[in-house]
Amino acid sequence: MKAAQPQSKFGPRFKAGLTGWLFIAIAVLMICAFYFYPMIQALILSFQTGTGSNLKFNGIDNYARLFTDDMFLTAVKNTFIYLIFQVPLMVVLALFISVLLNNPRLRFKGFFRTAIFLPCITSLVAYSVVFKYLFSSDGLVNALLLKLHLIGAPIEWIADPFWAKVTIIIAITWRWTGYNMIFYLSGLQNIDNSIYEAARIDGASAIRQFFSITIPMLKPIILFTSITSTIGTLQLFDEVVNITKGGPGNATTSISQYIYNLSFKYSADFGYAATVSYSIVIMIIILAFIQFRVAGDRNE
Repeated sequence: MKAAQPQSKFGPRFKAGLTGWLFIAIAVLMICAFYFYPMIQALILSFQTGTGSNLKFNGIDNYARLFTDDMFLTAVKNTFIYLIFQVPLMVVLALFISVLLNNPRLRFKGFFRTAIFLPCITSLVAYSVVFKYLFSSDGLVNALLLKLHLIGAPIEWIADPFWAKVTIIIAITWRWTGYNMIFYLSGLQNIDNSIYEAARIDGASAIRQFFSITIPMLKPIILFTSITSTIGTLQLFDEVVNITKGGPGNATTSISQYIYNLSFKYSADFGYAATVSYSIVIMIIILAFIQFRVAGDRNE
């Protein structure tokens, strides 16, 4: 009789698992190299001070400096003004448009969906430059408003601190409303139509159906889009740089633009720039936590 062959330590399950890890190994290495390593390096850098590459450890002095830095506080104020007005406006507008486009009796739905979604795939720089010219003193927007006799004199959309903020909010809303609309449309199409039919039989109006059925069924998607929109607004950069350049007089400067200025426009203070960058991370964590607590499912 032949002796029983010893079983290998590496069975079929191990080999299958190893094959799977080999498939994702390159992706994992790339993520670690280009995401996690820079994040850790930036965190270390945020505890250092100096110009250029002449850096030295200074503890939490950079973080303490945030509370006395007038330019940082101005950038935070501006960014939160964009956040408070633009995110709710965009979410409500995207939800309203998605409900309209989900109407089975609406014709040319494909055209309207594509037209509203297209802005979010345009170049950030290109559309920002277009908005800058549209909202200039002698631009198309002022010309149209004057033609309709809605204003008596051109509005200084770019040169006035208030209207410059309004221009930034309009630009962001125009670009990202279609992006959020797609999420709401996909959610609406997954709601069983029999639920609406039962509500209509019970005498519920269209408004009652919207607030009692549509909103609760879309609650996870609304929470998701609110958080992603909040993150995007806190990282706002391209529109501010290309439309107003942070002006007039820092009236529209965002946190991300201030980080850029600290790194490349002023004397290169990479340590403090990294600190300001991590302040955005802290804000995102706090706001996301609040949103989950306010709008999340308390049973989970």
